[in-house]
Amino acid sequence: MVPMRPESPYTLHTLPNGLRIVIERMPDVRSAAAGFLVRTGARDETPELAGVSHFLEHMCFKGSPKRDWQRINIEFDEMGSNYNAFTSEERTFYYGWVRRADIERQIELLADMMRATLPPEEFSMEKNVILEEIAMANDRIEHAAFDFLRERIFEGHPLAWPVLGYEPTVRGLARDAMADYFAGRYTPENMVLIVAGNVEPPRVIDAAAEYCGAWQSGGSRPAVRTRPVLHHGTGVKTIDRFQQQIVALNYPAASTVDPLYETANAIASILGGDNSRFFWNIVQAGLSPRAGAYHLDYADCGLMILSGQCEPAGAEQLTEAMRREAARIRHEPVAEREVQRVKNKRRTALAVEAEAPYYRLVQIMDDVDSRGAPRTVEERLAAVDAVSVKSVAEYFERFPIDRDGYLISVGPRHWPQTN
Repeated sequence: MVPMRPESPYTLHTLPNGLRIVIERMPDVRSAAAGFLVRTGARDETPELAGVSHFLEHMCFKGSPKRDWQRINIEFDEMGSNYNAFTSEERTFYYGWVRRADIERQIELLADMMRATLPPEEFSMEKNVILEEIAMANDRIEHAAFDFLRERIFEGHPLAWPVLGYEPTVRGLARDAMADYFAGRYTPENMVLIVAGNVEPPRVIDAAAEYCGAWQSGGSRPAVRTRPVLHHGTGVKTIDRFQQQIVALNYPAASTVDPLYETANAIASILGGDNSRFFWNIVQAGLSPRAGAYHLDYADCGLMILSGQCEPAGAEQLTEAMRREAARIRHEPVAEREVQRVKNKRRTALAVEAEAPYYRLVQIMDDVDSRGAPRTVEERLAAVDAVSVKSVAEYFERFPIDRDGYLISVGPRHWPQTN
């Protein structure tokens, strides 16, 4: 058991099999949260296995060495746990938030799920659930547009496919192929147990050793991720069943670990968040009922996405309005009051999240996966405080949004015309 430093709230430990444990003690709360970070996601899949990470997440709730799916659900509910899991391009995370008295029981249940048995009968049934998720996503223009955006901008790279996968890849996925992926990715050295709340670190470590210590090491992390080349150009996808058109302008942006990460988030908020320039100059001007700017970030790259939804005939006008706002924020210094407004909102969010073990759990998970170590709330606030009018100008020197990018248009209108 290794405290990071005398004043640090964190305790770090690694079991002999390679499983890392990260604990933040929060003595002033009455609850605790635990989660297993598995460092695998959609970008670690091969094309023929697109969607396996998300499908596997579902299967971990469907049967374990000690429990069937009914018992798993019953025991979560017996603890009154707020529990779930999610899969992204870079990670899968399973968690439960309980009263402090139940944290060891929660860790045991989650650990049991991490050795899932992938019951064949549940595999077939859950496959239909995933296929329905894909069908439902395809029925929403926002999902269709985002999937197309990724396919074009990240073409030739694993980030090009959606986390859900595709109907053919999921339908064709065999249980044995999932089992092989599971065995290669859910190894103790590729996982981290994270705990936050009113806990006693030695007891957490003892519980982890008891419930996870027998897991067999699988060697080093199986996959080496390659950085994508972001493509430029124009992509048009005509889908007649929709009544609206989505247009999006996409530009390279700061990665998760870039020093200008928080500045990128601030710019997205100033440009296209609540009470933003897009809101006043595009939405309130009647050009779009929904327009915004979003910072999509990964460990090695990022995108700044400016997007809006409109009647098909208004695609040109909406696109020109977004380009105009992008050029204005690029060439005219932002006002200090704009920067302070979005910084205050971010500070409030961090302060609120710092008081709840679940939200701290997710923050720690994000830091451990992308940065290798957790940051305190004070360190996170310091990164927000560093955002300034000057850092915004520095950001645009590195990541301009008034030149080459990728224009995406999805909807019933084939616009613009491309060769």
